[in-house]
Amino acid sequence: MATRIPLAERMRPTTIDDYVGQRHIFGDGAVLRNAILQNNIPSMILWGPPGVGKTTLAYLISKHLKRSFFSLSAINSGVKDVREVIGKAEEIRNFEQEQPILFIDEIHRFSKSQQDSLLGAVERGTVTLIGATTENPSFEVISALLSRCQVYVLEHLSEEELIGIVNKALSEDEHLRKLSVTVKEYGALLRLSGGDARKLLNTLELVVNAAGDQPLEITNEFVLKQVQQNMAIYDKTGEQHYDIISAFIKSIRGSDPNAAVYWLARMIEGGEDPLFIARRLLILASEDIGNANPNALLLANTCFQAVNAVGWPESRIILSQTVTYMASCAKSNASYMAINKAQELVRRTGDLSVPLHIRNAPTKLMKQLNYGKDYQYAHDFDGNFVYQEFMPESLSGTKLYDPGRNPTEEKLRETLRRNWKDKYGY
Repeated sequence: MATRIPLAERMRPTTIDDYVGQRHIFGDGAVLRNAILQNNIPSMILWGPPGVGKTTLAYLISKHLKRSFFSLSAINSGVKDVREVIGKAEEIRNFEQEQPILFIDEIHRFSKSQQDSLLGAVERGTVTLIGATTENPSFEVISALLSRCQVYVLEHLSEEELIGIVNKALSEDEHLRKLSVTVKEYGALLRLSGGDARKLLNTLELVVNAAGDQPLEITNEFVLKQVQQNMAIYDKTGEQHYDIISAFIKSIRGSDPNAAVYWLARMIEGGEDPLFIARRLLILASEDIGNANPNALLLANTCFQAVNAVGWPESRIILSQTVTYMASCAKSNASYMAINKAQELVRRTGDLSVPLHIRNAPTKLMKQLNYGKDYQYAHDFDGNFVYQEFMPESLSGTKLYDPGRNPTEEKLRETLRRNWKDKYGY
């Protein structure tokens, strides 16, 4: 029992027809499937969250095309490893017409020099590169390499696809089909998976193993109970990247510096990229703190630059300073809510005309058409403010920014109330 291959590995698809999900690029008639069927695949970057089939897809492509397959993980491979694989690929190319496939998992963790070492082989056609990443390749892959690759975006699996994976495992897996297991409720399994097929199958296996050889009816309550009781096992799957970053962000948002620095330590000890953490702090500084403390964004930006400049392990101290400060700050999501409301308003109302008095008037004709006429230059007035209309006429008085209830933004609210009187209801 202890040596059995994990369920997620046992259920890994073996042909392209068994592959689940990504219909937008891999369904019948879709671009990537057509490229495979025509034996004309480009080097590519597969960008998507964990457990959606990036590694499986690379393997199935090589198997279907009957090409040699090399695999490297960016976590434990260096330039020397890349060059060794490229050397082997060159030997194969001397005897075969088809390019070997070089799959690099977590390619975003490769340094610039490591990525540079791939360029020549990709340019010469020595290998067809397939890189997998959970991070935006525009930020993580050097432009010279990215320009030679097609980027395919992979999505979380749908509820229907996840349920299909559970049912397939119960009916086709050599071990599970011998057991008396029925699913009464899928909800907890699906929620815990987060759209990750690997996590889904690991959770299913954990739940089934808890029942031993006894008949089992899977319910939400039973799933949650078993996962909580076996949390230590669950944590060792190495698939908690998104769970832990979520806990980290929510701890800062919830103003708990102790929990925030704990989750920071979990990420550090787990080998998380420090720049990934620093980028999330940049986003959080505006989304969750905003104008309640504008210094948070300045500190987060300085943190990002310092982490990039100083390197590891000293960067952990910079991250800790930033995290504990931001967790202790007053919080406001007013700026975040304002842009959400504004975008929704634009989508609903369309391209409304810009009021004539605030249009640009660089030509004589535009001036004759009253572009810019009656515009009042705010700095010519007391307090650098003059009451005039800046919104399209039909949206006059629409309030999108509602300052948060904290000392800094209450001061902003007072200024807005003084300037605009009752127009926006401040």
